[in-house]
Amino acid sequence: MNLKMAFAYRAVLFAAALSVAACSPESEAGGGAGNAAGVTQNNPAAGDEDVPEQAAKLTGPQKNAVRSAKQYLSISGFSRDGLIQQLSSSAGDGYDVADATVAVDSLDVDWNENAAKSAKQYLSISGFSCDGLIVQLSSRAGDKYTMSQATYGARQAGACS
Repeated sequence: MNLKMAFAYRAVLFAAALSVAACSPESEAGGGAGNAAGVTQNNPAAGDEDVPEQAAKLTGPQKNAVRSAKQYLSISGFSRDGLIQQLSSSAGDGYDVADATVAVDSLDVDWNENAAKSAKQYLSISGFSCDGLIVQLSSRAGDKYTMSQATYGARQAGACS
């Protein structure tokens, strides 16, 4: 599968998942995106005594970018760089790169878990060799995971022996 087809698939998958999430009762009750597996915010609720200085200083746009990032992570696997690109792209959310970066870095994300999630999504639509999947996951034109994360993801998804 070429990178354009993979990107198109992810875009369709993401759009469909957003539609479902928007109609979900959890989205109105405060659940859903903020409860994505493997994602917690390094930003305890106001009033907690251990509020990190960085989290206490998030601007409005950064807080909104955090909400968007959690939504994306609840639907699909993303690398750190891929999520920042999605949040800051004019074809994505259009946040400033700096705001997107601060937002993503304020979250406690298991990037290996996200690489495995992405790898499983790719394997659900097409066959990949171990090396081919690692290239897709780590490519700058693909998912932008680190080589270590991509290798972990491909192995966890069962593409490698």
